[in-house]
Amino acid sequence: MAKQKLVVLTGAGVSAESGIQTFRDSDGLWEGYNVRDVATPGAFRRNPAMVLEFYNMRRKAALEAQPNAAHFGLADLQQDFDVHIITQNIDDLHERAGSKNVMHLHGEIFKMRSVEDESLVYPITGDIKPGDLAEDGQQLRPHIVWFEEQVPMIAEAVPLVRSADIFVVVGTSLVVYPAAGLVDFVGLRVPKYIIDRKIPVVEGVGSLIPIEMPATQGVEELKRLLRGG
Repeated sequence: MAKQKLVVLTGAGVSAESGIQTFRDSDGLWEGYNVRDVATPGAFRRNPAMVLEFYNMRRKAALEAQPNAAHFGLADLQQDFDVHIITQNIDDLHERAGSKNVMHLHGEIFKMRSVEDESLVYPITGDIKPGDLAEDGQQLRPHIVWFEEQVPMIAEAVPLVRSADIFVVVGTSLVVYPAAGLVDFVGLRVPKYIIDRKIPVVEGVGSLIPIEMPATQGVEELKRLLRGG
């Protein structure tokens, strides 16, 4: 008998309990930096060295972080469900926890690419410096989707969401588009769970089953509900 397809959209709240800093639009700061100074194409054109160093620091932090109970809990659900994770996070904590099907909407901190040719992507665990070039002779940059850039993986995420038998949102405020719009593609009769410390108001997507807890506790509760415990 085929397993039910469980599609999970995760955000910064999942990795926050591993010590990875999040940013909030309310103050526009990310580890003390204005996001417009470190996470836009214009910022990279103005001061590539600062942007590269910012992401070098982020990469070190991601390397030092460890998966938490939420990451491991979602990986554990693979025993009973066909689990597919769509994450807004750029770290690899889902993979390190054992999740097999992970789609990164906003890129991956442990990859870099040419500034000109988006198909020239390379793995990295160290630093990117000004003057580091891809094979096309162009400067390397983090393989991250910055503000004001298109999110190409959305095209692959939509059909995956449409195919879900169960849909779960964990640790995201559902205000960052286009990722937040994925909820609109979930089937009307599909059970939808949302796990967050503070459940956001979401209109027009049918009834959401709220689990108002931090991600680590909320995923444990989700496992109990899905397994009928």
